[in-house]
Amino acid sequence: MTYDLKWYVIHTYSGFEEKAKAGLYDRAKSEAQEEKFGEIYIPHTVSETVNKAGKKRSVSRTSFPGYIIVQMHLDDESMHIVKSTPKITGFVGNARHPKALPDHEVLRMTNPEAAKEAEPVVETEFHFTKGDSVKVMDGPFSNFDGVIDEVRPDKMKVRVLVSIFGRETPVELDFNQCEKI
Repeated sequence: MTYDLKWYVIHTYSGFEEKAKAGLYDRAKSEAQEEKFGEIYIPHTVSETVNKAGKKRSVSRTSFPGYIIVQMHLDDESMHIVKSTPKITGFVGNARHPKALPDHEVLRMTNPEAAKEAEPVVETEFHFTKGDSVKVMDGPFSNFDGVIDEVRPDKMKVRVLVSIFGRETPVELDFNQCEKI
């Protein structure tokens, strides 16, 4: 029987991610439920360091200490296997009905280079410059008027100085939250 496997984040004891991974594999095998489990991934980064002798060496560190990502079919038996495995404290989020990670998030953690290539490039129609008068269209400051103090096209954000109670207050907004007057 084939199962629909989805990715879930599981909380472990910090520093025991490898032991939790091995324990989960062993537990699933001993309960004859290994077909409900796929890949178990420990997010990590590799960086190069230089030691006192001047030699470079690569060091692997966990990106999110205390967490592992497990590909599994979620049902009562598989949840019981996860929760009863030593060094695992449970699922992240709702303990009874955990939410699966979206595939693009898993891709971003497991292969950041491929995730950057998969991201679509968004062309904007917004043209703001410092000093433009704008009206806030959305958010807690909607219907306020202000003046653009800073434009950040890479993040698609602007900082607008809005007059609240007679004082200029900087507010960071998305491009689509304001429009030129």
